[in-house]
Amino acid sequence: MAVIWGVILHALGGFASGSFYLPYKKINGWAWESYWLVGGIVSWLLAPWILGYLTVPHLFEVLHQADNSTIFWAYFWGILWGTGGLTFGLAMRYLGLSLGMAVTLGLCAVFGTLVPPIYEGKMGELAATASGRYILLGLGVCVLGILICGRAGLLKEKTLTTEQKQESIAEFDLKKGLMVAVFSGIMSACFSFGLTAGQPIAKLAEANGTNPLFVNNAILVIILAGGLTTNAIWCIYLNLKNKTYTDYLNPSYPALRNILFCALAGTTWYFQFFFYGMGDSQMGAYRFSGWTLHMAFIIAFSSMWGLILHEWRGANRSTMRTVTLGIIAVVLSTVVVGYGNYLGSPEHSGAAAQDTAAVIE
Repeated sequence: MAVIWGVILHALGGFASGSFYLPYKKINGWAWESYWLVGGIVSWLLAPWILGYLTVPHLFEVLHQADNSTIFWAYFWGILWGTGGLTFGLAMRYLGLSLGMAVTLGLCAVFGTLVPPIYEGKMGELAATASGRYILLGLGVCVLGILICGRAGLLKEKTLTTEQKQESIAEFDLKKGLMVAVFSGIMSACFSFGLTAGQPIAKLAEANGTNPLFVNNAILVIILAGGLTTNAIWCIYLNLKNKTYTDYLNPSYPALRNILFCALAGTTWYFQFFFYGMGDSQMGAYRFSGWTLHMAFIIAFSSMWGLILHEWRGANRSTMRTVTLGIIAVVLSTVVVGYGNYLGSPEHSGAAAQDTAAVIE
């Protein structure tokens, strides 16, 4: 049940991440850097501290007790992740929700899932177990699905005119979008590294009475502060360079309405981390594989929104069949990874041991 619960929580996080960009589409008159900064303040500063304070008893004491090295590395990986988050928004602008998510998160899934066990020297141990092999198989299926989605994007690029592509995605630019998405995908994987580096903080939170479901919320305030640092510096720089700092007080545009949509987008984006942290706490010895689940669910839900918002309008049947096949492969990968986690769970190991003992008797 813990594994099933973990998969459900990752699905909720994936839905939040796959949906967060929708409110930004409702913003009028503001430059990208203006609404990205306002949304970021909510998702990387206000929401983490509010939810962290509500779910982690003695949050400030927990952070005070943490080793300075642990705080530094969690913040450092957060800064690097922030560059991925920054360019992530640009990938959505140039490629749209479905294709942008598929390319960006494909690389993010590979790096975020495999680097922690490689760093810890556990790849050999992973490949030697049935549960580990299923998890690696699930990762392979996920990557295959992502490649198929990317192929669908290329087919769309070839078959539609520039006017047709820009009907649904105003700034569609495949070359520029792919370059940004590759960089974003690699750097966004640093969030997974930050969560791994911050595990001593999670243990301190649990020792101070935090429900195991919420222990990662204590790490999030540090990682996301790093992300905010990167994004705030760049957005403020663009505000000054482009003179778009006037957006916030420009009476020609509905400032309050824009701020509310930014807050909605920022809160939704934070909930991906909130549910990811909860799901991560349920994955046991193979918690690193939760990153694959998270990425796969995001791609599945963002592709769904891409279809609902007609981002594939005008695409021929071959292209639509290709993107549908890619989405199905990504969803299937979550089932395979979940089964791998089940095989590696203490409950399954205990049941297998009891069965073996019964056969011997």
